[in-house]
Amino acid sequence: MSRMASYLTSTIGRKQTMGIAGLGLSVFVLTHMLGNLLIFKGPQAYNEYAHALVSNPAIYIAEAGLLGIFVLHAINAIGLKIRNAGARTRSYAQTVNGEKAVSFASKTMIHTGMVILIFTILHLITFKFGTLYTATYGDAEIRDLHRLVIEVFQSPIYVAWYILSLIALGVHLSHGVASAFKTLGFNHPRYNCGIETFSLIYGWIIALGFISQPVYVFFIHQ
Repeated sequence: MSRMASYLTSTIGRKQTMGIAGLGLSVFVLTHMLGNLLIFKGPQAYNEYAHALVSNPAIYIAEAGLLGIFVLHAINAIGLKIRNAGARTRSYAQTVNGEKAVSFASKTMIHTGMVILIFTILHLITFKFGTLYTATYGDAEIRDLHRLVIEVFQSPIYVAWYILSLIALGVHLSHGVASAFKTLGFNHPRYNCGIETFSLIYGWIIALGFISQPVYVFFIHQ
């Protein structure tokens, strides 16, 4: 087995590649969230932004790259979970408290990750491959994604599912970003508190930014 293959299948290799992929996805969700906030500016701004993305020839490369990163992150996470479960020979009878205590976010990473996976699949089905409405601005006819978003977020069941899923994303990011930085070598007692605080704030800014869209549509938008 080559050195690269040995590294990629090792625990540290899996953790580091998962961390890199996770940070890449974290940047993507930030840009996606910021784009979603254009709903507050109105249908035209929202639709033209969406059209600019999907009409860019590089969109297929970007989507393939995102899919690859997502799969890499998920496979490594599941592989590490299985490996850790197999290595555990006994359970601890006493809960660890204090600085060494494991946070709720850390303990539920695999669970919040599964929620995010299911949410992503349903989200793509609902919006990317959902009903195709069109709108005309000037001489250009483009997809009216704004209309679909308004329509979908009239459902209280979908809004509740969306909010719960984004809370799961916030929990996942609040630990995952810090964990990724530490795995990649940014692990020092002097900086760990700052890294963890940044991760917590980052995760919940993303979650609340996304959640603002269905809340606005369901409760405020007419």
